[in-house]
Amino acid sequence: MSEQFDRFVGTDKYIVSPELKDVVNVAIALARPLLVKGEPGTGKTLLAHNIARGLSKRLIVWNIKSTTKAKDGLYVYDTVQRLNDSRFGTGDVSDIKRYIHLGQLGQSFASQEQVVLLIDEVDKADLEFPNDLLNELDEMSFFVMETEETVAALQRPIVVITSNSEKELPDAFLRRCVFHYIEFPDPELMRRIVGVHYPELEEKLLKEVLKRFYWLRQVEGFRKKPSTSELLDWIQGLLAGGVSPETVAKELPFAGALIKKEQDMEVLEAAMARSAGGGRVGLRSRY
Repeated sequence: MSEQFDRFVGTDKYIVSPELKDVVNVAIALARPLLVKGEPGTGKTLLAHNIARGLSKRLIVWNIKSTTKAKDGLYVYDTVQRLNDSRFGTGDVSDIKRYIHLGQLGQSFASQEQVVLLIDEVDKADLEFPNDLLNELDEMSFFVMETEETVAALQRPIVVITSNSEKELPDAFLRRCVFHYIEFPDPELMRRIVGVHYPELEEKLLKEVLKRFYWLRQVEGFRKKPSTSELLDWIQGLLAGGVSPETVAKELPFAGALIKKEQDMEVLEAAMARSAGGGRVGLRSRY
C-alpha cells in the first residue's frame, strides 16, 4: 500500500484482527466508505472511534434514527430563526448564509483537516436513505439551493458506516463501499481484548471465565447471545464480588450481566441442568 496513506494498526484500547486492519487501510487507500457489519457487541461503532484515535483525527458522529433523512446530514435551513429575526429585528435576514447550518456530512466536507465520519446504524432509516447519499458520497460535494453554492470536501473524510443488518441495503450503495463483516472474536483474540481492559486479571479466573462464556455462546435457543461488552461487564462484576475461579467453574454467578432476556434465562437454566457439571445460575448479587 502506498506510503502516502495513513495506516491504521489498532490502538491500545482496541484490538483488531489482521483482516480488519487490512480492510480499514484498503478503504482509506481507495477513499471509499467502509461498511461494517457484525453481531451486536463486536465493536462496529468503536472501530470508527479508534480509527480517529489511532490516526489522530477528529471524529464526527452521525447517529441514524428511523426519522433521519439524507438531507439532515448535509445542511439545515433554519427558517424559524430567520422568521423570528425578521419579526423582531435581531439579525440581517437578507444574509441567508446565517441560517444555513451544516449537518455531520456537511461538517466533514467543510473541515480544513481530514476527519473520520461515522454514519452509525445506517439501516435504521427508511429504504431510500442509502440511495439518497450516493451522489454525495461519490462526488464528496452537495449543492445548497438557498444560497446557490456548492459545498465540496476540502479533505475527503474517512467514512465508516455501520449496519445491524435490519434491512437489505441497495446494491448501488453496496458497490460504492468496501465491506467487512466483523467475525466474533475467537478465544485467543478475546483473551487479548480482555487483557486490554483487565491486565491484572488472574490467569485461573480468566481461563474459567472464557470457558464459561464460550460455552454460553454455544447454547442453542438464545434470542440474544452474550457479546464482548457483556463479557467485560461480567468480569467487572465477578471482580467486584470477589468471585473465585472455582465458583465460576461450578456456577454462573451474576448471569444477568450476560443474559438480557427472560426467555434466554429460561433456556440457560435448562442448559445448566443438562450440562455434565450441573451448576447454579446466579441471579442475585453476591456482594
